[in-house]
Amino acid sequence: MTKNNPHFARIFAIVTDSAGIGAAPDAAKYDDVGADTYGHISDFKGPDWQLPNLLKLGLGNIRADSPMSGLKPVAKPLGAYGKMQEISAGKDSMDGHWEMMGLPVMEPLGFFPNGFPQELLDQITAFSGRKCIVNKPYSGTQVIHDYGDEQLKTGDLIVYTSGDSVLQIAANVDVIPLEELRRICAYARSITISAPYHIGRVIQRPYTYIDKDHFTRTSDRHDYTLLPNAPTDLDRLQRAGVPTYGIGKINDIFSGQGLDDGVHTVSNHDGMEQTIAAVKSDRTGFIFTNLVDFDAMYGHRRNAEGYAQALSEFDEQLGELLPELRPDDLLLITSDHGNDPTFKGTDHTREFVPLLAYSPSMSGDVNLGIRKPFSDLGATICENFGVISGKYGSSFLDQLV
Repeated sequence: MTKNNPHFARIFAIVTDSAGIGAAPDAAKYDDVGADTYGHISDFKGPDWQLPNLLKLGLGNIRADSPMSGLKPVAKPLGAYGKMQEISAGKDSMDGHWEMMGLPVMEPLGFFPNGFPQELLDQITAFSGRKCIVNKPYSGTQVIHDYGDEQLKTGDLIVYTSGDSVLQIAANVDVIPLEELRRICAYARSITISAPYHIGRVIQRPYTYIDKDHFTRTSDRHDYTLLPNAPTDLDRLQRAGVPTYGIGKINDIFSGQGLDDGVHTVSNHDGMEQTIAAVKSDRTGFIFTNLVDFDAMYGHRRNAEGYAQALSEFDEQLGELLPELRPDDLLLITSDHGNDPTFKGTDHTREFVPLLAYSPSMSGDVNLGIRKPFSDLGATICENFGVISGKYGSSFLDQLV
């Protein structure tokens, strides 16, 4: 097999950002014992709640040994099913996506659970001319509720963090215009790349504001990530001439490296619309989609009802996508970490992530078991296109063809 004669002409990978499927073996290290995003949402909704398209691919079969309330195994799933276990030192989106593409983050990133050093804030203030306020872990919506009036009066920067390696800067765009916020965030990124900070992501969080109970975070969020410190499977595919295309925040996560082009999205719905459009198009190679709303809109906000509704909407759009797949297409569905909306706190949760694989040409009902690390995903994609993957990960392509 070569890249000129792959088993699958196109591979589509969709990351349902934060939809974990049960606590990982090392969950205690992260104080996440008992976390279970899919399982607890299923419990919350009850046995009548269904995700018919995900279930027919094998979602419930992943948990045949510990069935979920309503998301039960089916007799003959159409796809291959399993779950993946992370080896990266953290549980951030960057860690998960990089690991999928053959680059686990083995050294912990900078973590500031009590806020950032004053020296760093002073540098941001000197560059921007604006004072930094808050400087503590916070929910992204609660911090606007609590400090939006103060920013409106003072023009200060709302700087906060979470349980991940992130520095977030929220700004009312009528006070701090988007272009100014971009410059500030880009500067913050430039001074936090290496030690002593080594922060995984700087995130710009623009919003519109009427009062503390009436505001909207806009779709102009942008993640300024670290540059991958070694080649990823995206780079390997690209160098081999395999087209690569990112949908959603994929471009942000990899800082554009290894991607030929891509498209920004404003919602899960838009992300799926863009993915369906790519399936219907003549695009070839590897198409990589991230659907961030599960995480940003519902997981971090501990909104189980909203999360469940988002999963139902995704499942409905998945029903539109599946009939458009060609016999030589492969669809992969997975996640990058957990974010159990019924769990304590507001941070990501260390969980297994689901793994579903489907092609109209597959016989189906294949149990992929537990894949460790996430890099098995990238190794499978690389093998399909005749590309040598990195040292992490083992392909499961032979189980799909």
